[in-house]
Amino acid sequence: MRSLLWALAAVISLGAAPATLRVKATAYCQSGTTKSGAPARKGIIAADPAVLPVGTVLRILDGPAAGIYTVMDTGTAVKGRTIDIFIPDCNRARRFGRQSVRVRILRHGWDPKATPTAAATGSK
Repeated sequence: MRSLLWALAAVISLGAAPATLRVKATAYCQSGTTKSGAPARKGIIAADPAVLPVGTVLRILDGPAAGIYTVMDTGTAVKGRTIDIFIPDCNRARRFGRQSVRVRILRHGWDPKATPTAAATGSK
């Protein structure tokens, strides 16, 4: 429920700095087709669509996987504030393990105008 409220508040108040939040991150290496229909490749993450819908663009701010990613997949084990990062090298994906990382949401969902703000999410 809290995630849904954040998403709604983010869509309503646009124009300020993008929201930054902390999430748990894991990694996967299975090739195939994502929930969006795109092939799994570098730059793609899976997320809970109730928190980060398909099409969301975010920047991982810290850790070995820092960079810009697009949510193009979902997963039954990806719930709440959790992301699953596609890493093509399975050994590297296993070594990644489970980490806490900070992310900045650059675009929420497919709507390029839907950029959540720090004020809307209560983040800094």
